[in-house]
Amino acid sequence: MNEQAAKDRVVETLDKFNAPVEVSFEFFPPGNAEMEATLWSSIQRLAPLRPRFVSVTYGADGSTRERTHNVVTRILNETSLTAVPHLTCVNASRDEVLDIARNYWSRGIRHLVALRGDPAPGTKFTARPDGFAYAVDLVKGLQTVGDFELSVAAYPETHPEAPSAQFDLDYLKAKIDAGATRAITQFFFDTDTYLRFRDRCVAAGIKASIVPGILPITRFPQMQRFAQRCGTAIPASLIERFAGIDDDAATRQMVSFAFALEQVQKLQAHGINEFHFYTLNRSELTFAICHAMGIRSAQEDEPPRAAAM
Repeated sequence: MNEQAAKDRVVETLDKFNAPVEVSFEFFPPGNAEMEATLWSSIQRLAPLRPRFVSVTYGADGSTRERTHNVVTRILNETSLTAVPHLTCVNASRDEVLDIARNYWSRGIRHLVALRGDPAPGTKFTARPDGFAYAVDLVKGLQTVGDFELSVAAYPETHPEAPSAQFDLDYLKAKIDAGATRAITQFFFDTDTYLRFRDRCVAAGIKASIVPGILPITRFPQMQRFAQRCGTAIPASLIERFAGIDDDAATRQMVSFAFALEQVQKLQAHGINEFHFYTLNRSELTFAICHAMGIRSAQEDEPPRAAAM
């Protein structure tokens, strides 16, 4: 690295340390009335934190297409949040996917999360002959509809279906080179794993933001199932923290809060200033973590009103 490049890197690092913290939240479409009430209560609780955006997932095999659209529409109609729908390649033709994108564009949506998507449980992904085969193809296709801001997925511990870590990294670069704006990582629990991955991305010439995905643990067995499906390692120290508190909800919540806050604080110490929270449609832990990070609701920032005379 020459002297000027070294200086530029120092300036870039200092800029990151001085930049304000930004957060985004992920929600999923509810499956029944009780889950819908929980989702909207969580949205109302988190909205005053003014996230950069809130994303809405697309179920395996495209199974929540209508419900995803309904949640996005309600967010647009009833809140001031920036709604970012997920779009996938699964179980749809190119024309169907692009028609959905055109509809979103007509509604004023300018940011999408572009993913290959998951097949139905117990099956393997098979691209339709008339569909998009991979996320990189979807990224290219969406750009024919409009100048979308596009987020894509990244895997610090390598996608479970990738033949190697290098292959996975090369594919991420291909998505960014195709026009994606940022990558949001799968959740992880070993901070060093993310930092090593970030450094590999930089070395590979990936200039886009690699936003860490943070999963506050609401239920440990559920998280273990998620981790097994996506290839996320669970440190022995984390298993030990949750040992013996399966029936103690209050303690579990405190342990979850403490661990997630440690994660974000360690990442902040390395210049990370943007975080994506997988909320699982719950607000309590995400709100508490954001508060501890110094993110305050809009109401708290308002200056006090003068007393009436």
